[in-house]
Amino acid sequence: MANKASKDTRIALAGAAVAKMERDKKRRAGDSETQKQGSFMRLIFGIFPLLVIPVVLYNLLALTAGGPLQDIDASGQVIQSQLAPLASLLGERFMGLPMISGVEWVLTKGDAIVLLAVIFLFLEILKSTSTGTATIVNHGISLLLFILCLVQFLLMPNFATSTFFILTAMTLLDVLAGVIVTIVSARRDFGVAGDV
Repeated sequence: MANKASKDTRIALAGAAVAKMERDKKRRAGDSETQKQGSFMRLIFGIFPLLVIPVVLYNLLALTAGGPLQDIDASGQVIQSQLAPLASLLGERFMGLPMISGVEWVLTKGDAIVLLAVIFLFLEILKSTSTGTATIVNHGISLLLFILCLVQFLLMPNFATSTFFILTAMTLLDVLAGVIVTIVSARRDFGVAGDV
């Protein structure tokens, strides 16, 4: 009886070892095309700052829907606008939802861009917890994005709006938070590896 149990145990262990070797072999070999595509997409996602998306969206609005800074009134005099030509477009209704209280909640186009940017800022902070080369490149590109936003905010009339100022502030926070989180994560990894 003990001999049969011992034989069954050996067969089970041998089967488990063969199954493990097969899993390891499949994992190592894998579908190389899928692995290459997956690692390429992961690399692009790691390098690409997601806040570029709302900034590009705002740029498309500013460059296509902006009006003139000067207008001529009925008497033929030139009137200089004090507001960005895009300000009225950003204040337009994007969507509305009736609330239980009886009023309607209205989301403007500018608010929608800011909401999208908040979501992407959250994802960027989550991405910055890794300590790879792609993360460092991401911080560099994020810094370039902040500089570009700052220049646009200061020099271009359609970018002198509260919506774009908040986007610019978010790009700055992305750079600062990303670098700080990466440093803290690297210090923690170094401390764990060095038994400090």
